[in-house]
Amino acid sequence: MISDDGKTLSQCQYAYNKAIRILGMINRTIRYKERRIMVRLYKSLVRPHLEYCVSAWSPHYLQDKELLERVQHRFTRMFKDLRHRNYGERLKSLNLWTLEERGEIGKM
Repeated sequence: MISDDGKTLSQCQYAYNKAIRILGMINRTIRYKERRIMVRLYKSLVRPHLEYCVSAWSPHYLQDKELLERVQHRFTRMFKDLRHRNYGERLKSLNLWTLEERGEIGKM
């Protein structure tokens, strides 16, 4: 979804809403949040919505990138023992990269 002016905000909002709903469903239905299982669920059910056709519509506006990254922020805060850490530390402990870093790897 690209608007008449060539911006991808509607695509980013659609991807954000879809991913947040799935993340919420995971949070509500999984009682024992073991890291390994939660990361696998996130990678297989949530992240594909954030990265779908990203090479075609590539979010280059900061607000679009921040919107999509907010989903991963929320995921990393689902773990009570990680909430006190900053975002970078939470990513490192879960062995995840920012979505922008993943996009750069894909371009190589």
